[in-house]
Amino acid sequence: MTTKPASTPAKARPRAPQARAEAVARVDTTYLETLFGYNARRAALTAISRFFETMAPYGLRPVEFSVLSVIRHNPGVTSRQLCAALGLQPPNLVGLIRQLEKRELLLRRPHPQDGRAVGLHLSAAGQRLMRDAERTASDTEAGIVGHLSASEQATLVRLLRKVYVPQGGSGSV
Repeated sequence: MTTKPASTPAKARPRAPQARAEAVARVDTTYLETLFGYNARRAALTAISRFFETMAPYGLRPVEFSVLSVIRHNPGVTSRQLCAALGLQPPNLVGLIRQLEKRELLLRRPHPQDGRAVGLHLSAAGQRLMRDAERTASDTEAGIVGHLSASEQATLVRLLRKVYVPQGGSGSV
């Protein structure tokens, strides 16, 4: 036995594309726009989306880029120091370090002051990759905040750091 589909009530019928666009244009997000978290998330989504696009040729995700950048600017840094600086959990870093070693981007060497520790260093390939990737990251960020003055950019970064760096902290999370 087949049944005839019930007719759609007038209120539930799909709207024409123009009517939908007008309804979206009328959405009030005023309250959300007063919230730090909402604005931070929107800004982060913009930055991360562009980061993924521009880092794809380098095969780098944000966490890999961050780890390699810290190692580049701190040759011999230990895993413990990396975790503290970037707010990473040690078990998560272990697998990441292995992946980066397999890609021949970093090397482990004995730490000069602590015989029990291992220092992390970029390989020659890692140095080349990060030189180019950091230049691309800087260009990408300039494209995102380029409409802000240099002073506004500095203020934005300073204020964001005040949110995640403990008061009186050194800058590491």
